[in-house]
Amino acid sequence: MPIPLSYNLRNLAVRKTTTVMTALGIALTVAVLCAVLSLVEGLRVAFTSSGNALNLLLIRKGGTSELSSVVPRNDFQEVIRYRPGIARDAAGEPLASLELVTIVNLPSKDAPDGMNLNVRGISPIGLEVREETRLIRGRWFNPGRREVVVGAAIAGRYPSAQVGNRIHFGRGDWEIVGAFESAYPARNSEIWGDLYQVRADLNRYDACSSVLLRAANPTALRALTSEFLVEQRLQLDVMPEPDYFAKQTNSGDVIKYLGTFVAIIMAVGSCFAAMNTMYAAVARRSQEIGTLRVLGFSQFSILVSFILESVLLSLLGGLLGVLLVLPLNGLSTGVGSMTTFAETAFQLKITPKVVASGISFAVVMGVLGGFLPAYAAARKQILEALKQI
Repeated sequence: MPIPLSYNLRNLAVRKTTTVMTALGIALTVAVLCAVLSLVEGLRVAFTSSGNALNLLLIRKGGTSELSSVVPRNDFQEVIRYRPGIARDAAGEPLASLELVTIVNLPSKDAPDGMNLNVRGISPIGLEVREETRLIRGRWFNPGRREVVVGAAIAGRYPSAQVGNRIHFGRGDWEIVGAFESAYPARNSEIWGDLYQVRADLNRYDACSSVLLRAANPTALRALTSEFLVEQRLQLDVMPEPDYFAKQTNSGDVIKYLGTFVAIIMAVGSCFAAMNTMYAAVARRSQEIGTLRVLGFSQFSILVSFILESVLLSLLGGLLGVLLVLPLNGLSTGVGSMTTFAETAFQLKITPKVVASGISFAVVMGVLGGFLPAYAAARKQILEALKQI
């Protein structure tokens, strides 16, 4: 016969101070874990929800990012651009964009010493391939001039990257003439300028970084992928644009592992706190335990009851921990990528999965912290328990 749940709830209510202090310790542990998971989840959402499924990205074979890639201009003009299967715009031009990527260092609110940001040189065709992008302030850059537009995430985080200001890279200063916003979050952490002007400033006339093209349909996408991979004149890796962005989620791996390690260390302390609380409860409630045995409750029922009480205590801490991190949902931050060597801005995401992970972590702490005290309570002999005051 199981011991009623109300018995455990009343015991927790009677020991208010101990219950609250132990729950707060568990809450802080859960809050740390949930904060880390929300950061990783936000980064994952930013990358995995970016990229058009019909877009193909071509970079140098073996290259890990566009920044470290080289695509000869002649290869683009002679082998890539007019390949059958590439979609065309209203004027009949192939939607294939040769692009050049470099970095610029700008101070931000969080990093006064500066963070690296991607600068992308693109042509008007590059804007057509990114049709989901819209201008939110100012205007687009004019070809042949040192003018750039900045992504919405950059405009929000970098005081120097506001419309009307100037930034320096290449051979001179570039005027910020507009800000854009893309439905694909990863794009909002870039700065765009005219390809030919960026190429001239960087003295990169014969080669650029990558090619982004739009396939006419899914069948053409598969055919183009196969053709470019076996084309002997090219030494390029070919991947759908969403896959390229998805690979960059490894930027959050270090944060995830370090944060989880810190949470586990804190969890050990929280388990000991729960264990001490439950041991003290067992010591104070010796006569109660003896009375329960006399009433016919088995050792197993007492074991389960005390473990359940520890789990309820941890569950309370877990719920408090989740409440502590809820204000972080939607908070904008950024992380440097070891792949692109530039910062990507994103929003923290407190998803149901993150909440479930935090609560589950708290329950595990409750079980681990409560098992030994519960076992000690269940092992008490009836007469011995009744004798103790």
